[in-house]
Amino acid sequence: SGHYGRGNLGEDGRTLPLQGQVGFELLPDQLVNKCVNQGFDMNILCVGETGIGKSTLLDCLFKANFDDTVHTHKSTSVEISQHIYNLKEGIVKLRLAIVDSVGYGDQINKENSFKSLVDYIDEQFESYLQEELKIKRDLVSFHDSRIHVCLYFLVPTGHSIRSLDLVTMKALDKKCNIIPIIAKSDTVSKSELDSFKANIMSELVANDVEIYTFPTEDETVAEVNKEMNEMMPFAVVGSRDDVKVGEAGGRGREYPWGVVEIENEQHCDFVKLREMLIRTNMEDLREVTHSKHYELYRRGKLKQMGITDDGAHPVSLQETYEQKRAEHLEELQRIENEMRQNFVNKVREKDLELKRNEKEQTARYEGLRKENKEEKNRLDEERKK
Repeated sequence: SGHYGRGNLGEDGRTLPLQGQVGFELLPDQLVNKCVNQGFDMNILCVGETGIGKSTLLDCLFKANFDDTVHTHKSTSVEISQHIYNLKEGIVKLRLAIVDSVGYGDQINKENSFKSLVDYIDEQFESYLQEELKIKRDLVSFHDSRIHVCLYFLVPTGHSIRSLDLVTMKALDKKCNIIPIIAKSDTVSKSELDSFKANIMSELVANDVEIYTFPTEDETVAEVNKEMNEMMPFAVVGSRDDVKVGEAGGRGREYPWGVVEIENEQHCDFVKLREMLIRTNMEDLREVTHSKHYELYRRGKLKQMGITDDGAHPVSLQETYEQKRAEHLEELQRIENEMRQNFVNKVREKDLELKRNEKEQTARYEGLRKENKEEKNRLDEERKK
């Protein structure tokens, strides 16, 4: 009657030794081949004020020259700009979406600066949810545009984090993986930078802002990830210019007093950021986006739709649809009745007003007629005399 006996195997079954090679040990290879053939999606949201170096840093991270539109500080609102690139390294294909927050922090009133960012992230979640809910869905070929990581560029004040940054990060921390970055870190001294990093982390903790932490469950990366978590936020320098130091060359910034090499770990944390973001934890960022941030959104939306999961008796989508349809029709009927009643009331008011005007006009006419008759009688009397 729908129940299946497990005999004495227990919930997890019984462990059996094999008597020879079967072949399912190759399952991981099959999975790798499938993933390589399908390619990967990676969507990066860059948040920071105009001119802080977002485009330059992305160029350095992926060793490419992405489209770069120069923006002014005169934007009246925060707009979202998305560019999609198809990259290939070896046999691995990556569809990279770079999403920029154009005009962020440029307005005098910065109260709703984060709203367009939150709306954009929610729109991508909604798009994925709608595809999931389709009867005929295709999540393999569907372009997953959900934001996997938010690189949050902090102004190198050397003192403390700005209130605008705290408010925005708090608004985003339940929706995406935030990695804070101190941009243009070569504009502050080493001691100021260390103090600034400590202040940022303590203020984030004090304000209950949850940033992404590199996972430490996997033994192969646990040690390095733990070390990198303690180094957050990363202080970076970006450059599109090649500089030469001795026999070696690479991207860097040249000053009268010397050269800042972006790939020199003594000069900045750029190499650490690239290592953590791309080479070690890119798949974890994608996984956390799906299992944590999207799951939170999906759960909330399904609850709004009235879909609950009550143990062994889940409410079916069809029942929910019929219930919502009935509620919608009832609401439409209520609005229609309200509009009809309003129309009847207005007609009645107009009718009363017309009758009142008619009565006033009749009274005025009668008054004038009476005055006219009295004047005529007076003139007739004078004529007789």
